[in-house]
Amino acid sequence: RCVLSLYTLDENPDDTSTLNILKQSIDLIAKFPTIIAYSYQALRHIYQHKHLVIRHPKKKFSTAENFLYMLKGNKKYTPLEAELLDLVLVLHAEHGGGNNSSFSTHVVSSSGTDTYSAIAAAIGSLKGPLHGGANLRVAAMMDEIKEKVKDWKDEKELSNYLTKILNKKAFDKSGKIYGFGHAVYTLSDVRAVLLKEKARVLAIEKGREDEFALYELMENIVPPVFYEFKGKSKIISPNVDFYSGFVYNCLRLPKEIYTPLFAMARISGWCAHRMEEIVSSKRIIRPAYKNVAEERDYIPLDKR
Repeated sequence: RCVLSLYTLDENPDDTSTLNILKQSIDLIAKFPTIIAYSYQALRHIYQHKHLVIRHPKKKFSTAENFLYMLKGNKKYTPLEAELLDLVLVLHAEHGGGNNSSFSTHVVSSSGTDTYSAIAAAIGSLKGPLHGGANLRVAAMMDEIKEKVKDWKDEKELSNYLTKILNKKAFDKSGKIYGFGHAVYTLSDVRAVLLKEKARVLAIEKGREDEFALYELMENIVPPVFYEFKGKSKIISPNVDFYSGFVYNCLRLPKEIYTPLFAMARISGWCAHRMEEIVSSKRIIRPAYKNVAEERDYIPLDKR
């Protein structure tokens, strides 16, 4: 709604020239941290009966620093926290363009519509739990594992619980171990590798080494547990969502903003894809459908 309302404040919202789209894109990238931070402050005020706190962004701060400042206030975050959030934003900005929300941007942009409508469509896609909500599921799964597994260092106990998850007898009964595997990064997710390195440093700063060790043990145990359950060899490694939830928790970020934070990172990727679509393609994206049902005789309405 905030993005669509910006359409009404734009003096020339339907201009799809390269220069105007670039201007709109930079404007949206700059505004997203403020929109998310203020929306959360409003949520706290209305639903949690907290004080309504509005902090104006500071020009000398980076995007990550400004977001933490508007969300939590000055001196409520460390330089390492700002550095790590900056890394998270970079890692989530884009990765190949085949993801659902970026493709949505291409599809909607190909119709010739305005920037705000295209980005709103991308946000609608990211809202889906199979896309932007993955880190929330990882966080919930890990919370249950920390509660149910008594000894976090016991490989056998952890393996048994992971097997229960695969057998749909634990957590959300879906049979999925969230945070592992990826449709594109089938050998390893380099984003997870980079995030893990910084997450280790953050865990030390926050005194949460034991919890980080549980994540590392999970990384080592899931592949053999998965192999034993499936009966076939398959490389399965953690994706970026596996460690991002832990990082957000260490940063003391509320779960309500996990998915909006993803949008704050991905807005730069969406805008780049929109620019590419408008500049390089002049045709609307229209998929073809093929009916694969068997041929049937027509039955008159009075005989049905």
